[in-house]
Amino acid sequence: MSMEIESKFNMFLNDDGRPKRTGNLMTVSSHIITAVIGSGVLSLAWAIGQLGWIAGPAIMIFFAIVTFFASCLQTECYRTGDLFHGKRNYTYMEAVRSILGGMNVKFCGIIQYVNLVGVCIGYTIASSISMMAVQRSNCYHSKGHDNPCKVDGNAYMIVFGVFEILLSHIPNFDQLSWLSILAAIMSFTYSTIGLLLGILQVSANGTVKGSLTGISVGEITKTQKIWRSLQALGNIAFAYSFSNILLEIQDTLRSPPSEVKTMKKASLISVTMTTIFYMACGCFGYAAFGDLAPGNLLTGFGFYNPYWLVDIANLAIVIHLVGAYQVFAQPIFAYVEERVSDRFTNSSFITKEIHIPVPYSDSTISFSLFRSIWRTIFVIFTTLVAMLLPFFDAVVGILGAIGFWPLTVYFPVEMYIVQRKVPAWSKMWVCLKLLSGVALLISIGAVVGSIAGLQENFKHFKPFNIEY
Repeated sequence: MSMEIESKFNMFLNDDGRPKRTGNLMTVSSHIITAVIGSGVLSLAWAIGQLGWIAGPAIMIFFAIVTFFASCLQTECYRTGDLFHGKRNYTYMEAVRSILGGMNVKFCGIIQYVNLVGVCIGYTIASSISMMAVQRSNCYHSKGHDNPCKVDGNAYMIVFGVFEILLSHIPNFDQLSWLSILAAIMSFTYSTIGLLLGILQVSANGTVKGSLTGISVGEITKTQKIWRSLQALGNIAFAYSFSNILLEIQDTLRSPPSEVKTMKKASLISVTMTTIFYMACGCFGYAAFGDLAPGNLLTGFGFYNPYWLVDIANLAIVIHLVGAYQVFAQPIFAYVEERVSDRFTNSSFITKEIHIPVPYSDSTISFSLFRSIWRTIFVIFTTLVAMLLPFFDAVVGILGAIGFWPLTVYFPVEMYIVQRKVPAWSKMWVCLKLLSGVALLISIGAVVGSIAGLQENFKHFKPFNIEY
């Protein structure tokens, strides 16, 4: 009898003793699209404007290829040793610890979690800008485009923070599938609207604006041209970033089929779809406005009409970012809570879970006082920092630059070399090392350019005085 009970119990558990994972190709693709097609798409017209018609699209395709290739390397690090039955690595940092070890673990942890926190801050900024854009759009419609229509962004950041505090009570990543699917739908909504508005604007202009080399020296100084071009690299890198949560997403997959096979398919689908959207949105945005392409396509008011369509796009951005924030915050929550639980195993405040029955349902909601307090503090922190640094373009550029080399390329390459025992100085080894070296140079340049852009923004900035 006991064996029968144990057998039934094991039906609900994976080989690692954890509850059965329920993710599939659709859910993980939704998670990736939610993470990738984020606020970064809105700055691509500006980025292409700095680089021009030749370098802009070419660099975007380069980042797409590198991102997909590196993600394929990274998926093979979900299990240590055997790709199908080896020990699971639930997080990026755990994979680095299992495969590389040493100082790599600390380096990875610092970069990954700083990047995740930064993305949460960036999404808070972007969502408030979109909410402000809705108010300004309606103001322009009723009072005319000559009216300044100044809007204070602090209140919108606080509203976004309140929503994130509520959603942060969702215990873990696997329970966020519905939110990711909704957010993915919203990302396609506003990307499509931005694309359509760009096409309509090009049609209205009767010509394709822009130049082969981007904004010319004369309109800006030589130094500004260099800094802006480098910052554009960071913006494009940010638009493709999802490597820092790839393994966390992969850990939601059920098997069979193999998690590696499903994740590679999901990466190909997601990167292909996002690249098509990115090329269309970025190129049509640049074609519509040329060198005057705004840093945020839907909130920089390159488009005024139809105002209701612009409003729908910005509301879709807000809904998307509400979900995307959680996709990036959940790995932080899980890491901190696991470490604290391991350290204070006898503390009821830390470990006690209260299961609250859901009315008219057999399910329950898990509640922890520690989890509730700590996650609330985290959201308040990211909201306050966003209010201090409301610079969308520069923040996006810095985040993309910091994360691109180490998280997207370096660690996946090094882990793959160790996992597959790639011989030193073989063709594969040399190619992988060259790729890592090129990515390092791009990241350094993008960081420098983005910091220069941030310094320029600080010249006209007053803390907690967010007006657009």
